[in-house]
Amino acid sequence: MFEHFIDKLQNDSFLTLETTPKHSARFDPVIDRIKELSLDKKTDGFSVTDSPLAKMRYSSLFAALKLQNAFKKPAIATISMRDRNKIALQSGLLGANDFDIRAILALTGDPASMSDQPSAKGVFEGNSTLLLDIIKCFNGGIDYAGKPLDVPPKPIYAFAVSNAFSKNPKNLQKKMRLKLEHDVYAIITQPVYSLSNATMLLELFEKAKVEVGSKAKKAQLIFGFFPITKLRTAQFLTSHVPGVEVPKKWHQELFEAKNESRKEQEEVGLKLSIEAFKEIYDLHPKMHIMTANNFMLAEKIISTVR
Repeated sequence: MFEHFIDKLQNDSFLTLETTPKHSARFDPVIDRIKELSLDKKTDGFSVTDSPLAKMRYSSLFAALKLQNAFKKPAIATISMRDRNKIALQSGLLGANDFDIRAILALTGDPASMSDQPSAKGVFEGNSTLLLDIIKCFNGGIDYAGKPLDVPPKPIYAFAVSNAFSKNPKNLQKKMRLKLEHDVYAIITQPVYSLSNATMLLELFEKAKVEVGSKAKKAQLIFGFFPITKLRTAQFLTSHVPGVEVPKKWHQELFEAKNESRKEQEEVGLKLSIEAFKEIYDLHPKMHIMTANNFMLAEKIISTVR
């Protein structure tokens, strides 16, 4: 399963769908909705978020397991450094590996100060590169302390993230290089909304690969994409999500449409989103779509290319 997944990533078109576990003891409703829309047949795999914005949610590892069992396709499980120390990180990875959860997206994580849980504190023994180092050790058959594991884990495939925009592009290239030096298979960007932004990111990524050398030769860049159908979403992304640039054209057209009607706003947003998604996919058909579990919207976008 994972061998085909990685081969698709490296040598073919590649499209994954983000899922967000809810504040619930059951993940099945998410799976049921994906089945209803046949999204499993239009994507190469899934990802699972890990309590984003520090809001407590169903476990990303167990959600990934349920997705894989339901669809026989890989799920990239996000693991945040916010909530675990080195012991818990390694323990969780070993248990997940036994159940074939082997694609891991390493995140530093949103600050615990954003949490909805009273007096929650972040662990943050390191940033996401610590988790990447742990994965590298496990793939070498040892734990982070250098002790050989009684039974070595099956190969673990590490993924990382990157901002999609910076006023100083060299900063993006530097951070990409750092992730590539830690043996990631791919870097997933924050949402991208223009061909010029996508082209810049590809150029920076290729330069970072050259700097790292041969071990980064097969690493891939995956463009994140979050459809925008409301002006307030565009404003939120622009103002509150670091490393994302929503074109001024989108703000203007959504503003004008909103003044006409809610329906017009949604139609204009969908049109802009579909056009941008197709344009970026044509340039580089390796993408990751995020819709905050609005799977009907995901289906409308994905169906334009698959």
